[in-house]
Amino acid sequence: MPQISQIAATYASQIFWLLVTFGLLYFVVGRGMVPKIVATVDAREARITGDLAAAEAARIEADRTEEAWRVEMDAARAAAHAETAAAKAQAARSAEAQVKAADADLAERLGHHDLAIANAKAEALANLESVSADIARDLVARLSGADVSIDQAAHAVREVRAHG
Repeated sequence: MPQISQIAATYASQIFWLLVTFGLLYFVVGRGMVPKIVATVDAREARITGDLAAAEAARIEADRTEEAWRVEMDAARAAAHAETAAAKAQAARSAEAQVKAADADLAERLGHHDLAIANAKAEALANLESVSADIARDLVARLSGADVSIDQAAHAVREVRAHG
């Protein structure tokens, strides 16, 4: 059979070209392109690892900064609270001093007014006595027609006030 004898020659030729093609692909792709790709992947991986390390360091630094900021803010809040408490205490003392001064001023004014009222009352009572004596004298003159002296009318008014 002639076909079988051709198979060996045909396959030998195809196997030769198959080995040449795969060998050429191995050297071109395997020795030329793959190392470049591997180097690129390794560089990218190293850059990603470095970026992740830098990001972690930045996060740690940010956490430290935030903690320092929190401590500073807590201290500022405490200081502000202390200042507020001191201001409230000062305001209370100031208000108390103003109230005491106002009370003293009002007490002094009240004393002056009480004295003025007492003087006015005494004056009014003195005027009341003289007015009452004048009215009593006029009434006696109108009712009885008798003429009474102002001293007698004043004496009569004092007697009535003393008993009444």
